[in-house]
Amino acid sequence: MAEAPDQRNLILILARAFASQLATAVYLLDSEGTIIYYNEAAERLVGRPFIEGMGAKAEDWMGRGRPLDEEGREVPIESLPLGRTMLKREAAYGVTMFRTADGEYRRIENVTFPLFAHTDDFVGVFALAWLQEENRR
Repeated sequence: MAEAPDQRNLILILARAFASQLATAVYLLDSEGTIIYYNEAAERLVGRPFIEGMGAKAEDWMGRGRPLDEEGREVPIESLPLGRTMLKREAAYGVTMFRTADGEYRRIENVTFPLFAHTDDFVGVFALAWLQEENRR
């Protein structure tokens, strides 16, 4: 059973290595919802270097962007794709309005999926995000 912590760490290490090679914004959170990594594309999207976001809890960090739905109502974190994946341990997709680094609200598409070391061993969340093109709405 001593292999479980090593396996858990390996999954997160591999996810981080993969994320660092992508041009799409990627956020990596551990099983407690703590941001353990985001790549350069994510830095550009949020306007903050990883060193400033590292170790923050997702609810605090995402709350700064005041996520809104299409009608302009605030969306609770648990209703966002990231929150749904953390709570239900299943993949989720959504489009949400987030305030980006320039202070403007932008439509951000998100796909999140859980990471498991073993069938029931949830180790974190891999989240992809990108600006939604205006003509795709």
